[in-house]
Amino acid sequence: MPRSGPGTFTAAKVSAGRHGIGPVRRYRVEVEDGSGLDADQAAREVDAILADRRGWIRDDRYGFQLTAQGTVDFTVRIATPQTTDRLCEVTTPELVGETNCSAGHTVVVNLKRWQQGSPQFDGPVSEYRALIINHEVGHEMGRGHETCPAPGKPAPAMMQQLKGLMGCKANAWPHNRNGTYLSGPPVP
Repeated sequence: MPRSGPGTFTAAKVSAGRHGIGPVRRYRVEVEDGSGLDADQAAREVDAILADRRGWIRDDRYGFQLTAQGTVDFTVRIATPQTTDRLCEVTTPELVGETNCSAGHTVVVNLKRWQQGSPQFDGPVSEYRALIINHEVGHEMGRGHETCPAPGKPAPAMMQQLKGLMGCKANAWPHNRNGTYLSGPPVP
């Protein structure tokens, strides 16, 4: 996995249908050149996450559509750790090379986290990818951080699980299978 790249991106050429019944937010997926990722495959993975009924579309206020052309409401960029640090303006030493962010209307996904997951997350990399997308898209929609509601409970998707679970169980999804929002106290 490359630590740095040129800072240029290739956009996926795939589009998908609308997910959710809320106002549609159109988005594009881009991957950093030299990252080794296929932009179209990454876009399909992001689309599957945003289409999942445990995700944001469980709330009738949200809808998403992957598009390869035209105007978008936000962009998901998968970038090398060094480019992520630059785009996210990371200066905290323990977060350098480690974090993801939402910057403006760009969701920035750290390639290292996309490929390797997180040591704090107990689950497969595919689930951690879902957490990254759900958490950062949550910010794009105006949601703030939440914290662990109680030991043993699922961590909210809006919890900074990369920093530790505080007794909660790792969780990638905003809602459970029954449609209950998995919330926690807001972080001031």
